[in-house]
Parts: sequence; C-alpha cells; structure tokens
Amino acid sequence: MSAYVVFTREITLDKLELATYSKEVLATLAEHEVKVLALYGSHEDLEGSSTEGTAILEFPSIDAAKAWYDSGPYQKVREHLFKGATYRVTLVEGAARPLRHWVEFAGAI
Repeated sequence: MSAYVVFTREITLDKLELATYSKEVLATLAEHEVKVLALYGSHEDLEGSSTEGTAILEFPSIDAAKAWYDSGPYQKVREHLFKGATYRVTLVEGAARPLRHWVEFAGAI
C-alpha cells in the first residue's frame, strides 16, 4: 500500500541552508521508487497555523519510505533542512478502503 512523506515548512530560518538541501536532496532519491506529488506550489492554509509550503512524496510502502528517510545519504542531507527551517515531517500510509468504509467509520465515532 502506498505511503506518503509530507514535509510542511513552518518558517524559514536560513535560506542558504535550504538552498543546499534543495540542491542535494534529489540525489538521495535516485535509487528509490518515489513520485513527487506536490512541491511547494501555491497553497492555502484552511485550518491551523499558517505555513510557508508543503511537499508530498509518494512511496510504494511504509518500508520503502523509511528506507529512503533512514538512508545514510538522506540523513546527511536533511541536516541542512532543519538548519534552514522549522519543519514538520509526517509519514502516513495511504487509504486502500472505499469511501463507504470511512463514512461508516465516522458514524461510529
């Protein structure tokens, strides 16, 4: 089942560190099966505190996402991410059930 790594940038701290991260992160993805679904495009914060942007990466599974995130090359590069901005990074498993299931689930809460 697909899994998604969601990066939410809350506030920029150092543009040079973010530029270094952006330049180096693509090489860490080269050996992994991944789709970039969103990459800091136009956005609107509908609820919660404001954010500067979001990136969403799709992997074939939770294990595949963790293999990339925990890899040595990414661990080295991500230091620039956290020096460059305050980020929230979330790993979430995709939904494989039909919408009907979620409507029934919501009614049971």
